[in-house]
Formats: sequence, structure tokens, C-alpha cells
Amino acid sequence: MSVPEENIFTDKQSGKDFERPQYKKLIKKLKQDDLLYIKSIDRLGRNYEEIQNQWRILTKEKKIDIVVLDMPLLDTRRGRDLMGTFLSDIVLQVLSFVAENERDNIRHRQAEGIAAAKARGVRFGRPPVPLPESYHRVYKQWKAGKITGTEAARECGMPLSTFRYRAELYEKSMLL
Repeated sequence: MSVPEENIFTDKQSGKDFERPQYKKLIKKLKQDDLLYIKSIDRLGRNYEEIQNQWRILTKEKKIDIVVLDMPLLDTRRGRDLMGTFLSDIVLQVLSFVAENERDNIRHRQAEGIAAAKARGVRFGRPPVPLPESYHRVYKQWKAGKITGTEAARECGMPLSTFRYRAELYEKSMLL
């Protein structure tokens, strides 16, 4: 089976919701009797209720068929009778639950990893830009009220919010 490149939709962001650009394009392009192949149900989404809702929209409202490649039981072309629909619905519910549960587990493990890294002293974010050579002089003028914060920030070549933040850090370091 070969699928034309223009019929392949891949989002780079998480499947936590359905506000994904490529997914939206796909939905607009789909029409009745189209066939949608999905690699895995967790590639469709990671939220139990939203997966159920999107599945209903795709199969009932848009009237398209869906094949989940790694789960042959999720093939809407087969078993259109009551038993086939019932089995598909049960499998979809179980897999949707598993997908959402895995997303929750990933977030939990990520939070644990971040907390452990912080406990080891790992710093997150970009390293701070070194202060300009004139900072000490400009800071003193600003602190004495000789220049405004805006003027001080401009002289140091930084936004006012950054100047104030760095001034706070500077004051704390002088207390040590």
C-alpha cells in the first residue's frame, strides 16, 4: 500500500489535544467514504474523552472509515453489525484509557526527573548573559536616583525588566 505524500499528515507536537495544525488540515480534507489510517490510537490523541469524541465525529458525522494499523480490531470497515460495532467500541475505550493513562504517567515521571535533577543542583534554562562592564557604575547611579530604571537599562543594553531582575540578584549577591 502506497499513500501519496500529500495525504500524509504528521504533527510534531504532543497528542494531548486536537488543536494540532496538521490534524485540523486532515479533518478539513476528509470527506464521506474516505479511509483514514492511523499508526496507533495514541497517535490520534492522549485524552480519553477527546479520542472518543473525535472517533464519533470521524465515523458518524463525517462517515469515514478508520483503520488503526497496530490494532486490527479497530477497523471500521469490518463488522458493521451490532457485535462488530460493540467490540470496536470496547477496544477503542480500553485503548483510549491506556493512551491517557500513559500521558499521565509520562508527566508524572517527567516531574519526578525534574525534581531529582534540581535536587542534584542542575540548573534549567539558558545560562545568564554576563553583566556589562558598566553595570556596577550604572546600578549605583540608578540606586542613588540619578537616573531612571529605563535609562539604566538602556545604558546596559537590556530590557527594563531584565535590569530590575539583575539588580535584585546583584543586591542579594552583595549581601553574601
